[in-house]
Amino acid sequence: MRIALVDPSRTTRLIVTRLLEARGHAVVPFGDEREALEQIKLDPRIDAVITSAELSHMTGLELCWETRLLATCKRPIYVLMMSSQYDQRNLVEALDSGADDFIGKPPLAEELYARLRAAERIASMQRELLRLATTDPLTGLCNRRGFFEQAIEARSRTLPDGKLSAILLDIDNFKHINDSYGHEAGDEAIRACAEAARFDEAIAGRLGGDEFALLLERPLPASIEIAKDLRRRLASRPVDTRKGRITLTWSIGVGEAQPQDSVDQLLARADAALYSAKTQGRNRVAAAPEGLRIEQTVAQHGIARATACA
Repeated sequence: MRIALVDPSRTTRLIVTRLLEARGHAVVPFGDEREALEQIKLDPRIDAVITSAELSHMTGLELCWETRLLATCKRPIYVLMMSSQYDQRNLVEALDSGADDFIGKPPLAEELYARLRAAERIASMQRELLRLATTDPLTGLCNRRGFFEQAIEARSRTLPDGKLSAILLDIDNFKHINDSYGHEAGDEAIRACAEAARFDEAIAGRLGGDEFALLLERPLPASIEIAKDLRRRLASRPVDTRKGRITLTWSIGVGEAQPQDSVDQLLARADAALYSAKTQGRNRVAAAPEGLRIEQTVAQHGIARATACA
């Protein structure tokens, strides 16, 4: 773990640092809690904080609280408070202020190691729960939730002038594949499409059923060329099933975000283009027409064709 150690006593910092480094932990020591808090904000690699209850400019309880505000589901931060006054009242106050655990000061080596092992188990479980919550189990791509979480972050990075494009891909005649070859073959087809949809530097997700999406920080012309390559890539990878070989194709729509667009509005542009690709005969790439207007009231994370109008 990468641990921020906060204690005004240089001697305590040296003792605890040696204990932690002896077990392979990376330690960033601080005598000033304000500097520690600023570094915790700036360094996402810090995943644990060990702080004294007795500090100079704020209480250890306040530091626990401020640190807890920085933690997110994607960045859990384990907080361990040390105090020479190891009694029930201080323990309760520390836990209520956001500490995950409480230990005497100076800490006993084996007790400290045991509490950190427990912290690592909890962090591992949190990471696994996050992975399960945001990953599509069939394909390994982002699921709908995971895709939109990353897409919203990408949209924030590219505002107001950065380029951001969306590619929507829909497997052609997927119902026929399921009906004629069985659902097991349908799953194989979806996995094959997921593999063909992987693209470096793109956020890729399965939005549901047979529909996939990619988000790229690229302008529309470059994204159209990528979409064309994806279409050719899928068609060149037939899938073997128990009932024979299937050649897969998909219809693809590409849209580029306008300065005022949300993620939902960007996807509505790509969806309008996808609808065009399907009505033109499938197995092709279509781009959202220039000047396409999107209604401002797009349902959150909905891709409703009715919201797009020329």
